[in-house]
Amino acid sequence: MISSKGIAEAYLGKLIAQLSTINRDEIDHAVQVVADAWQAGKQIITLGNGGSSMTALHFITDWNKSVFMYGGKPFRGRSLVDNMGLVMAYGNDISFQDIFVEQLKNILTPGDLVIAISGSGNSENVIRAVQYANDNDAVTLGLCGYRGGKLKEMAQHVLWADVDDMQVAEDVHAIFGHMVMQRLCGYL
Repeated sequence: MISSKGIAEAYLGKLIAQLSTINRDEIDHAVQVVADAWQAGKQIITLGNGGSSMTALHFITDWNKSVFMYGGKPFRGRSLVDNMGLVMAYGNDISFQDIFVEQLKNILTPGDLVIAISGSGNSENVIRAVQYANDNDAVTLGLCGYRGGKLKEMAQHVLWADVDDMQVAEDVHAIFGHMVMQRLCGYL
């Protein structure tokens, strides 16, 4: 039998270490970027791959429901990962690297906020979407881990979990989503 003794201490130790060193001003700024887009009535569009796609969906689920329900002001959030048929159609007919940028071409308007989530910061489909958003007068917020990759350099605003651990980086990104929700709902 494999012993699990010490697993919680080891994992939580890594997460606590990351949370104790993360730039809190960067977090506050990123929360304000989302708040500003919401207040201006702009679309808030999320995207990411793998676990980051689930974070992108979680953000929109929490924010669309809770922000409107508790404050009465509509939240115009959408995720580019929630329509699997559309994702697969673009992947098959054009390329997987273009699954997000092709969707943006159809829905993006100037001033919208695109939140791109990539643990490595180097996912080509995420990078192409951020470049398109930047080129078309949108606001971009990149959530990344590791060294930040291309996303850290390209996004106009960044929340960087400087950690070489995908799961801990994803935890930080999820916590950010909860902070946004609590701020926009008036809890914080």
